[in-house]
Order: sequence, then C-alpha cells, then structure tokens
Amino acid sequence: MGVFDVDYNKITERTQFPYEIEVIHHTWITMQDGTKLSAKIWQPKTDTKTKGAVLEYLPYRKDEFTALRDEIRHKYFAGFGYTAIRVDIRGTGDSEGIIENEYPLQEQDDALDIIDWITNQEWSNGSVAMIGKSWGGFNGLQVATRQPEALKTIISL
Repeated sequence: MGVFDVDYNKITERTQFPYEIEVIHHTWITMQDGTKLSAKIWQPKTDTKTKGAVLEYLPYRKDEFTALRDEIRHKYFAGFGYTAIRVDIRGTGDSEGIIENEYPLQEQDDALDIIDWITNQEWSNGSVAMIGKSWGGFNGLQVATRQPEALKTIISL
C-alpha cells in the first residue's frame, strides 16, 4: 500500500475518450528575448477550436522525471477536448537559457509569453488554465497575480 492506503496496483489508465489524441513530442516556444522553451503538446483531433488549453510549467524535465505521469494526466485532458501543454522552465530539461533561482521574475515573464503563444495558435479558443503541484502550483499563483487576460483558471496543489 502507498500513501493514503491506496493500492496503486489496482489503478488503471483510461484508454477510451470522446476525442482521439495527437501528441507533439517537441515544439519550441520562443520568448520575447529569443530564448526557446521546450514543450510537449497533447491535442484532441478535431476540426474546431479546442475547449481551451491546460498549461503545466515545471523545471522537472518533461521527457524524463515526469514523463509517465504527464502522459496519463495530459492525455486525459486532450481526450476530453482540451489542448494540454507541458513546458520545461527556462534553463531546465530541453529548454534553453539559465535558471537563476527558484521562482524568479523571469519565470513569470516567460509564462506570460507562453500564454500569449497559446492564445495565438489556430487551435486556441483564447482560454488558458494553469495546473500544478508544488513548484508548478506556486508559479501558477504567481502568474495569476500578473492577471493575463487569457488565464481563466488556476489549479494549484
């Protein structure tokens, strides 16, 4: 048994969804200063705009440490019509640049650029949610204080 007496061997991954899912394993998002951040995108296959975008923005190497968890979580969002985007923070994972410290102002500035990039994609309906636990939860709260118009929801744990 694990934390909270959950038998993790009995947890099953959902495989059937209302939407088929397309995964873009790597794309660059260019910041205002020219630095490129690495993103992985899960999208519903649809001819219309998605229901919105769910952004998770972390320093925990999207292609390594959190890859399995990300695949389950973000596939779920995409399967129900949302575009899910997982971005490595500047200077972490496959993203360019240098991470200066925990929670620098630059991290918030980059998040605003990411949100702007999302809203300018052809699949975007202009609405973005940020989700996260620990670091990702805290940076979502910080970005919310900047009040970007497209940020409609934050879920911070």
